[in-house]
Amino acid sequence: MIRNIAAYLVVLFMASSIQAQEKKSILIFGDSITAGYGVTPDQAFPAIIQEKVDSLGLDYEVINGGLSGETSAGGLRRIDWVLQRKVDIMILELGGNDGLRGIDLKSTRDNLQQIIDKALTKYPEMELIIAGMQVPPNLGIEYTEEFTGLYYELSEANNLELIPLILNEVGGRDEYMQADQIHPNPRGHRVVAETVWQTLYPIIN
Repeated sequence: MIRNIAAYLVVLFMASSIQAQEKKSILIFGDSITAGYGVTPDQAFPAIIQEKVDSLGLDYEVINGGLSGETSAGGLRRIDWVLQRKVDIMILELGGNDGLRGIDLKSTRDNLQQIIDKALTKYPEMELIIAGMQVPPNLGIEYTEEFTGLYYELSEANNLELIPLILNEVGGRDEYMQADQIHPNPRGHRVVAETVWQTLYPIIN
């Protein structure tokens, strides 16, 4: 009897391990917007995306790869380590801190392109989505327009899906933003999750 129970537990464990290995992953690789600066981890939009995935019974795990203060250069240094785990879908949400610091946009563009290249070289079948960002106009109209445009350029050059502006529905609205007017509050993160979901859902479904 004990042997039968032990054998059953071994089989159950093996089945659970196989199921865990088969679960696909969605990596959201970004900065403080993804990390959920100023809110609890379960209030950040990656966690809300996981809720949506689970509610539909879809076999995906959402990985929050956000790091507050991350620049495109920092993301490039970090991407190889993050990609040690198999990634099926990746959302690239970086560059906002570059813009806030007035970093040369050629450098930002090159860094993001190298991140894309590394990800698709490691996992050629990966679906990669670019999340567009926006910066305040205090650095001049030319810089602001060029910054917004670089996401469209990367999307077209690499034939990738684009979320034109991840903060489209929340930016500048007090009810959705924290006092710094940079980071979404819990309500704002739910809106951001909806914005991301519009592009993500057709891919995972």
